[in-house]
Amino acid sequence: MSTASATPGDDPSHRGGEPLAGAGMGRSSPAASERPTRIVVDLDAIAGNLRNIQAHVGVAVMPIVKANAYGHGLVPVARHLQAVGAGRMGVAFVEEGVALRRAGVTVPILVMGGIFGHQVGQFLSHDLDITVSSLSKLRQVEAAAEAAGRKAAIHLKVDTGMERIGVHGYSAGPFVEAAVRSRWCEIRGVYSHLACADDPESPMTALQLERFLEACAHFDRLGTPMPVRHLANSGGVLHFPDTHLDMVRPGILLYGVLPDPASRPAIPVRSALSLLSQVVYFKVVRAGATVGYGATWTALHDTRVVTVPIGYGDGWPRAVSSRGQVLIRGRRHPLVGRVCMDQFMVDIGDNSAFNEDEVVLVGRQDGESITIEEVARTAGTIPYEILVQLNERIPRQYRGGERAGRPTGIG
Repeated sequence: MSTASATPGDDPSHRGGEPLAGAGMGRSSPAASERPTRIVVDLDAIAGNLRNIQAHVGVAVMPIVKANAYGHGLVPVARHLQAVGAGRMGVAFVEEGVALRRAGVTVPILVMGGIFGHQVGQFLSHDLDITVSSLSKLRQVEAAAEAAGRKAAIHLKVDTGMERIGVHGYSAGPFVEAAVRSRWCEIRGVYSHLACADDPESPMTALQLERFLEACAHFDRLGTPMPVRHLANSGGVLHFPDTHLDMVRPGILLYGVLPDPASRPAIPVRSALSLLSQVVYFKVVRAGATVGYGATWTALHDTRVVTVPIGYGDGWPRAVSSRGQVLIRGRRHPLVGRVCMDQFMVDIGDNSAFNEDEVVLVGRQDGESITIEEVARTAGTIPYEILVQLNERIPRQYRGGERAGRPTGIG
């Protein structure tokens, strides 16, 4: 590589002896008032994934939009799902349900996390379905509902193997009977959660299904109508049709991401999220010079390094330091040195890059692609964690649906 004409040091007006691009010369510049690092969410991809899941399972589908819709934006995604016909949704915490109600989402919303007694009033005033996971929780809900003079909509949670929340399946009889006899609770559903469904070879799922159906048999024993039974998460949707029952709860699959490397892509889905930034700085790094905190990477020869304005403060994993890759001008280039809080550096070798050139962290560029699954493997974690860590510092832009091209903050 020839760098004889390159100007070393911190002068961004040079790149190998050539002037760097000024404002407006980048290939994908957002508006001047926006941060160049941004998430682009394809709402039509989410809607298409929902349709394909629905066609595959043939039963009701409850899209899961917890954790900021897996990093895609709680309110924009939920509004779009409602607009395309989703009849219900699931979240983790009461705050998420309240946010959706305040944003105009009117479909039934199930809050799947554990509850505290003082929260029940919020559930009732915002018409949110409550997960009741024990006799004592049932009594708390009954007391609050009676005090408010209105019935509470509940789903009973049965623990079939997660040991997280819920009554053990083998002791569910008195719990189910108390709920059925309650004057102040309307049972809308009964459910459990699969621990190993991401692995199509795991025997745990069949065991959990057996335990769940045994618990549901108490409704028949009591001679009362069976509420909606739901058990299948994304892994169950993909691999275990016997778990589909009356309704399924796809989470990560809804966003076009497989839940595990072992998962089989039995349903055509399309990734809905791209993570983009831009080159903000260029320099020539001389042979023997180190890059970044801790001086963990050393240039073996003169090379060109660019800086990208996103870091672990945005939720980009520090674990991809000197391991991850990005796309610039349709080519893969490695990260070098440690990911900083707000920036990271990329070695482009003897290739060219201009200030404001698009940098793809997740997504496609000129026929090449980097997936969330790849990033997770590089970071030694799971796609879920990468997605939900992408925080509110990164603006979201929405394409498709009614929000096409409209940038927003985090949902």
